[in-house]
Amino acid sequence: MAKTGFLLVGHGSKKPYNKELIENTAAMVAAKEDGFLVKSGFMSINEPTVQEVLEEFRSEDIEKMIVVPLFLAKGIHILVDIPGILGLSEGSYKGEFTLADGTVVPLLYAQPIGADPLLADMMIRNAYNVLEEHA
Repeated sequence: MAKTGFLLVGHGSKKPYNKELIENTAAMVAAKEDGFLVKSGFMSINEPTVQEVLEEFRSEDIEKMIVVPLFLAKGIHILVDIPGILGLSEGSYKGEFTLADGTVVPLLYAQPIGADPLLADMMIRNAYNVLEEHA
């Protein structure tokens, strides 16, 4: 049964924790949502690159392709670089993705995390954790 391709995009870093965080988050998404075929890719420094993972997805049995950036806010990668890789014009969040057999499926590009009550909850949790650890 065809799934939705889910590419989680991370920035990339010389610090190994960044790559692990993105890969672990992708694994958590995959464990929670069996309708997604989840892979992760990076904009710079780490591998696989976004381009390499998109090529991997071309051979998968997917009915849609979604690209989800694990970024907090809009910046050059979100507004220009990633849309360019996806073949989208700036400001566009919908396009097409061609599979290896020539099938064209919808491609959707998600927003970065942005201001979100869940993010505030996480920061409050982190504040309480540091208070408990170092009070």
